[in-house]
Amino acid sequence: MNLYEKIKRKKGYISALAPMEGVTDTIFRQILCDIGRPDLFFTEFLNVEGFCSKGRERVIHRLDFSKREKPIIVQLWGNTPEDYVETLKYVKKLRPDGIDINIGCSVRDVLSSGQCSALIKEKDLVKEIIEAVRKACGGLPVSVKTRLGYDEVDVEGWIGFLLTLNLDLITIHGRISKEGYSTPSRWDEIAKCVKLKDKISPSTLIIGNGDIKSLKQGKDHVEKYGTDGFMVARGIMDNPWLFSGRKLERVSSKEKKDVLLKHLLLFDKTWRGTKPFNSQKKYIKAYVSGFDGASELRKNLMGVGTTKEVVKILNKFY
Repeated sequence: MNLYEKIKRKKGYISALAPMEGVTDTIFRQILCDIGRPDLFFTEFLNVEGFCSKGRERVIHRLDFSKREKPIIVQLWGNTPEDYVETLKYVKKLRPDGIDINIGCSVRDVLSSGQCSALIKEKDLVKEIIEAVRKACGGLPVSVKTRLGYDEVDVEGWIGFLLTLNLDLITIHGRISKEGYSTPSRWDEIAKCVKLKDKISPSTLIIGNGDIKSLKQGKDHVEKYGTDGFMVARGIMDNPWLFSGRKLERVSSKEKKDVLLKHLLLFDKTWRGTKPFNSQKKYIKAYVSGFDGASELRKNLMGVGTTKEVVKILNKFY
C-alpha cells in the first residue's frame, strides 16, 4: 500500500489541506500541527520553470518543511516535462511523501501561459508530464489536483482521461476552470467522478475539494458523495482549528492570543528579513476572531509592523 491507501485504511477517509500561495507555508503548517492538523499537508505550489531558471532563489522557499509536518506532498506546476524532471532531482533529496501536479489553478496569468488548469485542454502534454514525473520521482506516489473541466464540466472526457493514467490520487475541485468562488462547488459531479473511477481505475483514490467549512462537513461529504477524502482550502482561514473538530467560538481568546504569538515568533525566527511582516496580517485576522472585543483588537493589530508591537497591544488587551 502507498501512503494514501494506508491513511484511508486506518481512518476510513483522508483529510487534506490545500496548497495556497502565501498562506499554507511551513510556519502555518507547523502551527496547525499543534492545534489540529490534517492527514496530509501540501507545500505551496512550486513552478518548475521558475525553479530551473536564474530565479530559483526566489521560489525555492516554497519547498521548505519540517519533519513534524510529514506526511507532506510537494506540489509542482508548469508545462515543460524536462523541467519537472530537473526539479525532481532536488525535490527527492528533501524526502517528501509524494508528488502532486497542479492542473487546477485558474489564475488568469497562469492560464495565459498554458499552465495549471489550461492543461485540461492539452491531454497529450498532461500524459507526457505525468509519465516524466513518475519516472523521475523515485517511486513516490504521484497525484494530480484538477477541476471538473475547462469551459464546461467534462467528467467522462477529462476525469475519465486522468483515470487511465494510473495515478495514485486525484483531488477534484468541484468547479470548472473559468468559475470563481461565487459558484458553489459541484459535489454531485464529484460523485459522478467516483462512480467513473470505480469502472476505470478502482485503485485510484479521489479527494473532493470545494466549500468545506468544518471537519464534520468534510466527513459528511465523504459519506454522502463516496469520495476517499476531502480537502479544505479557504475554510482554514475562517477557523484554523478546523481539523481538530473545534468550532472557533469554543476556542478561548487566551488560546487564540497564545497561538498568534507563537505563530509570529516562529515567523520572526524563520522569515525575518525574507518576508515582510505585513504578509502575516492575514493570520492575525484568522486567529483574532470569535470573542468579545475581537473586532476592535484586530483593527489595532492591523496597524502594527512588528511582533513586538503585537505583544504590546495584546498585553494591554489581556
